[in-house]
Amino acid sequence: MGTTVTAPVPSRYAGLSRAELAVVVPELLLIGQLIDRSGMAWCISAFGREEMAQIAIEEWAASSPIYTRRMQEALGYAPERPGTGDVVTIFKGLQLDIGAPPQFMDFRYTVHDRWNGEFHLDHCGALMDVEPMGEEFVVSMCHDIEDPTFDATAVASNPRAQVRPIHRPPRVPAGRKPHCAWTVIIDESHPPVEGIAALAVVQRSRAATLELAPIDTEDDGLSDYTGPLLSDVDFGAFSGSALARIADEVCLQMHLLDRAFTVAVSARTDEAGTRRIRRKQLTGVAGIAAERLARALDLPATPDGATRLLALHPLLNPAAYVNAGITADATAVEVRRGPADEDGAWVSLVDPDDVGPLQAVVRALDPHFDVEVSPLTDGTDGWRCTVVRRDEPAREDDAVAVTRFSTGAGFAFEPRRSLPLTPV
Repeated sequence: MGTTVTAPVPSRYAGLSRAELAVVVPELLLIGQLIDRSGMAWCISAFGREEMAQIAIEEWAASSPIYTRRMQEALGYAPERPGTGDVVTIFKGLQLDIGAPPQFMDFRYTVHDRWNGEFHLDHCGALMDVEPMGEEFVVSMCHDIEDPTFDATAVASNPRAQVRPIHRPPRVPAGRKPHCAWTVIIDESHPPVEGIAALAVVQRSRAATLELAPIDTEDDGLSDYTGPLLSDVDFGAFSGSALARIADEVCLQMHLLDRAFTVAVSARTDEAGTRRIRRKQLTGVAGIAAERLARALDLPATPDGATRLLALHPLLNPAAYVNAGITADATAVEVRRGPADEDGAWVSLVDPDDVGPLQAVVRALDPHFDVEVSPLTDGTDGWRCTVVRRDEPAREDDAVAVTRFSTGAGFAFEPRRSLPLTPV
């Protein structure tokens, strides 16, 4: 008997044009950064500043090594042997990391040679968000969190990489630019960085090993990032197929980050407390993400536009992870059980009795919009979401309002020239 080969699930983003995708990918990277602007506010409230910082460390250290390797492999710049990457490998990874979205976290890179480099941030959106909160919060982010998580991210490329500060906030003198500067040195004499215990937990998730649709190398445009390191990634130079894969990988980064966040939070509270914090996190970022995507794609403020927005939202992507789709008559989104449910991912926080995150998405287009969610009638495990319009506008959800505090909510990308960087 022959073996049945199942083709990878096509990306929902493949339905966008190449030009649309070139706009959407940096938006998704920035949306990923805003997850913490949402979630950490509720962690501070529940556990205090010091525990919030520890949660952030565990969250990023348990997810970034996984998704960094995934992006290396997807775009062809993974080292020949795992763990032998150079500074260019590390810098390319940062350019495609939700922890360092382009321009909002404006990394500028210098490569001295394969094993020595530097970067500085001309603009740090995270610092702009935290600085008004006081020096203690700046130290928590720029010292307590950054030291272990920069090394944890680098370990995906080379465990003997060390990322060390030249200078960093609190800014002295006030308003100092660049906001911070760091060296990256790979040396065989450095003790290898080892992953934290939670990394092994997240590695067992479906998201960690999920197979996504391969990039069509015959499609017009770049299909990989094997060329020189660029000062700014020109997303418009990639093919539509490559951009759809990048978009799916970036959504998966968000789910891996949330999986690690769940592990960290659940170690500090009970199941009900973990779910409450996770739903606040999801609702907050869902609303702001929807605003940014709707604006980027110029979606109409109609029920059809809101339905399309739901289908393209990171909550329900990538398609290989979240089993969802627009109905044949384009009037609703149907969600069935899939790999994301096995991981307890964002979609598992939504059901017919708990629709706050879905409401946050559709109300980003029009506060009069609402959703009607009901169980599927075909006997499968899932639900159907239909967008409806109410007579009275809804007030903004508190979780969305908290996330709007971030300067990332209204951040505008600017055109940049993409220049190759060579060793100096």
